[in-house]
Amino acid sequence: MTRGATLLVGLALMATGPARAERLVLSLSNHQVQISSTYTGTELTGFGVIERDAQTASRAGGFDVVITVRGPREAATVRRKEEFGPIWLNRGQQKFVAAPAFIGVLSSHPLSEIVDDTARRRLRLGLAAIVNAPEFTLDRGPEDEPYRAALVRLKSRDGLYVEDERGVGFVTDGFFRATIPLPATAPTGNYDVEAALFAGGALLARSQSSFELVKTGFEDRVTSAARERPLVYGIGTALISLAFGWVASVIFRRD
Repeated sequence: MTRGATLLVGLALMATGPARAERLVLSLSNHQVQISSTYTGTELTGFGVIERDAQTASRAGGFDVVITVRGPREAATVRRKEEFGPIWLNRGQQKFVAAPAFIGVLSSHPLSEIVDDTARRRLRLGLAAIVNAPEFTLDRGPEDEPYRAALVRLKSRDGLYVEDERGVGFVTDGFFRATIPLPATAPTGNYDVEAALFAGGALLARSQSSFELVKTGFEDRVTSAARERPLVYGIGTALISLAFGWVASVIFRRD
């Protein structure tokens, strides 16, 4: 067979080769969450569809899905206090320059049943894998671990770091849904959502989406005024405080 004929055969095989792998499609119930004066937190619903080619072989063990939500990044400092006689002193600290303000990890099964520890660390699946990653903050070895654990504990207490091992439910073999909880303390900004599809411990596909948490109404106008006209905002706030103080002194004045 000549070289030209070999090339043509190779191209033909590529065109009629194995069917493409599974494709994952992710969608959210809302891409903008509005915060008003009565906002007490909310929930978003994520929907996903697993598309398969007609020739794709079925998976004997079924599928698993892990959804990871990351909020806007912010600086945080964790300090360690130690008792020194009758008082407590800060004896050490760790700065997290750009840590996600919110992390939510939802999965169809416990992560240990979906992938092994090595893959979990490599793919950054789960709170522990994300927070303990070297790039999360300055890596100081074992000395660093208590601060990372403390950050997870504090954020989890406020509902900002969440891990739900049964947070993704399959409605059918190719359709799943998940509920993403957003507490009232979640900051405004952009949130990235990534869904990862697994079968037999192997990563098959990924899909990404996002949503935005924004202030509306009076809160939005006040925030915009403070950001765009800080001098006017400061003077106005001071005048309002003086006015309220004067009114209170008149009301509670004693003759």
